[in-house]
Amino acid sequence: MAPPDANAFTVKRSEVRNGVSLAYVHEGVGGDPMLLIHGYPETKRIWWRNIAALADAGFEVIAPDLRGYGDSDLAADGFYDVSAYSLDLHALVYGVLGHERCAVVGGDLGGVVLHDLALRFPGFVTHVCAFNTLVILREELFAAAGIPPDDPPRETRPTADYFRRQGQEPDALLAELDTPARRRAWIAAMYGHRLWAAPGHFTAGDIDFMTEPFADADRLRASWGSYETAFGNRPMEDTPRLFEPCPVPALVLYGPDDNVVPRSFPDRARVGFPGCVGPFVVPNAGHFLQWEQADVLNRALASFAH
Repeated sequence: MAPPDANAFTVKRSEVRNGVSLAYVHEGVGGDPMLLIHGYPETKRIWWRNIAALADAGFEVIAPDLRGYGDSDLAADGFYDVSAYSLDLHALVYGVLGHERCAVVGGDLGGVVLHDLALRFPGFVTHVCAFNTLVILREELFAAAGIPPDDPPRETRPTADYFRRQGQEPDALLAELDTPARRRAWIAAMYGHRLWAAPGHFTAGDIDFMTEPFADADRLRASWGSYETAFGNRPMEDTPRLFEPCPVPALVLYGPDDNVVPRSFPDRARVGFPGCVGPFVVPNAGHFLQWEQADVLNRALASFAH
């Protein structure tokens, strides 16, 4: 099987704010606006199996690299946090492209950003689709719904060494990853032996495609910003809007073959998105559901988000 083509879509660039320019794919212009937000360790490339199908389904697809990721600018202001990402994306979709409303799709970090985006800009987000992400609400809301705290907490699990090191000792970790090959191998582990994905969905060519943007040391370091803020080790541009349920109509999906997102995700998502459709379990999918079961996601969005 041929590896994915990095040039399959035209990449555009626009300055959004504070001197930061975002790179993005923009297909299906004139359709219903749909923003696709990648997570970590991803770039806009994780949506390569979704962009054309969603454009054909009548969506105006906007798939950016977050600041510091892929082809987007590093941030002179040093902010790599949920609020900064959210403000950038609103500036792109509303300020640059002129859309007053859009649907938003995201997993992992992208799912956290979409929650902030919907609460920060009421009325801007019409529909959300979240999968395999963290639902970060006040713990008493989960307790009231009968959902116990994760046991053990995510950051103490044996498989969470990446989480601790990226958030607590990023400079030391980067010093160890002192060649492009080593930096790419760190990222490749998430697509391979760390078992974030269901087996067999990422070929060697796919992994090469996904890891190439992280070969650059400065970009790999920037991508750890959200982990640093989780530990309180990096300043945030603003307090994220994550602690109240999101009232926007939501489609929630879950890839169960995922060894990074807590098993409580579906239950927590019911609280975080009280008007949700689902959560629906998608068999033979893990963390990277948009790649692993692209057809399922594309068809679900075509039915839900217009």
